[in-house]
Amino acid sequence: MIAIVGVIVVLGSVIGGYVLEHGNLHVLYQPVELLIIGGAALGAFLISNPMKTIVMTIKSIGKVIGGSPGKLFYLEVLTLLNRIFAKIRKEGLVSVEQDVEAPDESPLFQQAPNFLKDHHAVKFLCDNLRVIMTTNISPHELEAVMEAEMESHHEEAMVPSEAVTRMADALPALGIVAAVLGVVITMGKISEPPAVLGHSIGAALVGTFLGVLLSYGFVGPVGTNLAAKVKEGSVVYHMIKVALVSFVGGTAPQIAVEFGRRVIPSGERPGFTEMEEALRAR
Repeated sequence: MIAIVGVIVVLGSVIGGYVLEHGNLHVLYQPVELLIIGGAALGAFLISNPMKTIVMTIKSIGKVIGGSPGKLFYLEVLTLLNRIFAKIRKEGLVSVEQDVEAPDESPLFQQAPNFLKDHHAVKFLCDNLRVIMTTNISPHELEAVMEAEMESHHEEAMVPSEAVTRMADALPALGIVAAVLGVVITMGKISEPPAVLGHSIGAALVGTFLGVLLSYGFVGPVGTNLAAKVKEGSVVYHMIKVALVSFVGGTAPQIAVEFGRRVIPSGERPGFTEMEEALRAR
């Protein structure tokens, strides 16, 4: 939601400042310039990216106005890990086999509905629990395996952000293209009165204005926002990794979960007392 507020602030500041200086809004209304810049940017985006990247980018745009994982989400994941670890410690690794194979139907996972919506994170947890169940893997080997998967996931998740950022970098140049075309049209009106020529030149310069505004006011910030979302999303993977490695190393379930809690950023990290109360409630 804060992104929508940002859009309003950008438009309000730019257009409001222009109006306060007695600018003519009619001059800024140049739909053809916007068509040239937007169409060229879209075409360049389609040329420079494979279909997979295009689909990923379209799907990720909605994340810009979405919220961030909060304290309750992390509490939910931590309590889930505690339940899994406690069940393994009490009944053995085989006891969680059905939970891992069908997490959507598992009573354990169903108590963490928000976590279940993150299919990649659920798959990450279940795949590594399968590794623990089927192999006699050491803690440092498990950590290496998980870090390799996390690095691969991070690179893939950053693709939409990088694609949008590249498009933002191209917009000022495309704005110049639109402006040059406007100047070319103006040169064809050289015999017209100064008032007509001035209006035509002003309309041409709007192309440069739109290219820069779209790049630094909207598209570039969207790319930065998507990168921040990827960083926020990686916290749950890091938390799962630390807790699993600690548990495989022989740490008690509650201590392993505490290791996981410590890697959560301070702004969203549940307090020790909150964690303890959540575990008791569960």
